[in-house]
Amino acid sequence: MKAIVVTDQAAGTAGMKLVERPEPQAAGNDVLVQVHASGFTPGELSWPSNWTDRLGRDRTPSVPGHELAGVVTALGYGTTGLSVGQRVFGLTDWTRDGTLAEYVAVEARNLAPLPGDVDFTMGASLPISGLTAWQGLFEHGRLQAGQSVLVHGAAGGVGSMVTQLAREAGAYVIGTGRAGNRQTALDFGAKEFVDLDNDAMEDVGGVDLVFDIIGGDIGKRSAGLIRAGGTLVTIAGPPEARPADGLAIDFVVESDRAQLSDVVQRVRDGRLRTNIGNVATLDDAVAAFNPTERRKGKTIIRVRP
Repeated sequence: MKAIVVTDQAAGTAGMKLVERPEPQAAGNDVLVQVHASGFTPGELSWPSNWTDRLGRDRTPSVPGHELAGVVTALGYGTTGLSVGQRVFGLTDWTRDGTLAEYVAVEARNLAPLPGDVDFTMGASLPISGLTAWQGLFEHGRLQAGQSVLVHGAAGGVGSMVTQLAREAGAYVIGTGRAGNRQTALDFGAKEFVDLDNDAMEDVGGVDLVFDIIGGDIGKRSAGLIRAGGTLVTIAGPPEARPADGLAIDFVVESDRAQLSDVVQRVRDGRLRTNIGNVATLDDAVAAFNPTERRKGKTIIRVRP
């Protein structure tokens, strides 16, 4: 089968190569999925799990990408809950070969049925951004209606999902980002926008929840905006500063079938939309992940036409 592999962490996306690999086999509780579309976040290549297994051993050349939509072609021993021929989408395990390939073996529990009226490109764009937003807001942030939320990167893949879900939950959403992303953030549901290059973030005043995807100085300054009893939620690593009278939580997204189903139902209802940018083939994936100019939206690889 065709697959994208990486062998050199320092090379980043420039080190990606399209190669021929053996088709994987479905182990116990796995399914084998014929990948129709794959999502990829360039930041994945900084994650140790792309390069070493759980025991710290080198596992290159490894196949990156952890979001997929496709069709189940085989079941591993003891696998239940899914069937051959079923359309699925979801998130693969971090320490196994990923989805930038024609086939992938993945634990069945990490996948959810993909309704027939949601295309594979849309399905592959949902898992990381949708689950990250859901878990950060509702599991870790315990968002309630009427609260205020500051969303960093509100026009991006994760931030746009956070903005929409928070707005639907009855929160007042303030988005941040670069000046050129203002209208996009407002279109996704932010009531206000802070240009991080030119506006003073502190002018926002106190908020109940900050959803941080940036970290660094922005993350540190964000801690000072949290009201008493509020929460700073981040996916940018352990926070360097904590609220004086609140919580700071960093987390890594986990696959969850029920949450995936909730997210995709909102897409079907028109309550949630993704920010898809470039769509490329597997043959053109390396070029798509190394663009010559900045592109907006998430790049999706259509593995099958």
